[in-house]
Amino acid sequence: MSETNAQGELILRTQAMPADTNANGDIFGGWIMSQMDIAGGMMAKAVAKSRTVTVAVDSIRFISPVHVGDIFSCYGSILHIGNTSMKIKLEVWVEPVLRSNLASKESFIVCEGVFTYVAIDNDGNKHKVVREA
Repeated sequence: MSETNAQGELILRTQAMPADTNANGDIFGGWIMSQMDIAGGMMAKAVAKSRTVTVAVDSIRFISPVHVGDIFSCYGSILHIGNTSMKIKLEVWVEPVLRSNLASKESFIVCEGVFTYVAIDNDGNKHKVVREA
């Protein structure tokens, strides 16, 4: 596995597949965003120790296309914890595996964003995020 300079902890790792392509043959941006939301939701749930819901995508920036076969890794870090919500910065890095013409096989960043999640109880009501000491 290639080294990265990613910020945060590795949350999710998968491989981009042909079924996830757009009309141009690149991986569909919506698929990338959904993987980011899955990863961010996992991190939010671990922090809140409860169910969470996505309430906003505060920003997202697609930097470079993702191609079929690329190894896709999503890293996350907590930017802010409020009373009931948290902002998580997510970075997507890929390790190209099918592009033999690349000079380097090192991983590189392809997308980054900030997602906001809210902690909820089993009835769907917001609740306070308890910060660990």
